[in-house]
Amino acid sequence: MSRRVAGDPIRGAAGATMTGCCDDAACEVEKLLTRQISTLRIVFGINTAMFVVELVTGMLAGSVSLVADSLDMLGDALAYGLSLYVVRRSAHWKARSALVKGAIMTVFGLAALGQAAYKVRFPNPPSFEAMGLMGLAALAANAVCLGLLWRHRSDDINMDSVWTCSRNDIVANVSVLIAAGCVWFWRASWPDITIGAALALFVLRSAFRVLRRARSELSAAALVP
Repeated sequence: MSRRVAGDPIRGAAGATMTGCCDDAACEVEKLLTRQISTLRIVFGINTAMFVVELVTGMLAGSVSLVADSLDMLGDALAYGLSLYVVRRSAHWKARSALVKGAIMTVFGLAALGQAAYKVRFPNPPSFEAMGLMGLAALAANAVCLGLLWRHRSDDINMDSVWTCSRNDIVANVSVLIAAGCVWFWRASWPDITIGAALALFVLRSAFRVLRRARSELSAAALVP
């Protein structure tokens, strides 16, 4: 009788402790997912708005680098939308999402290369003032996005791929500013074309990295029974 009375509190305490640990772990996962969703919604809105503004500015200014950067923004906005869709799904879904994001980045990188090729055939110096102002605005917007995504970059493949997109944006914005300065100095279109093409190649390189990791994750998931 005494053994039962003495044992019950121990079992009860252990059970409460184990349940508390499980509840705490589930709560932490839910908090992490909630933070991810909130962050993705913010960066999705920023990139969608900046895509529209930068594309219009790039077309009006006749800038390859601005158009390339705006297409990268659109790719990122689509990537963030996909990331929102799979944030509560399995690792397999997240890997498939990363695969789609890599494909999107590839398409827009090739589109930017096509724009550069067109400008080589029909050169026309762009407006360096518009390039500089838009480049600064885009840099500020993407710095906010990168800061928000920094804490989530190692969460999983889903968040790593969107962090890669945001990092690419910073490089792209700095490239636009450099292009604007070179266009102003030489009063020619070749700096804009050169940097726009280099930016497109950078986007393609990042796309291949995302695709490689996504395929690796999908292969690993297929081996799990």
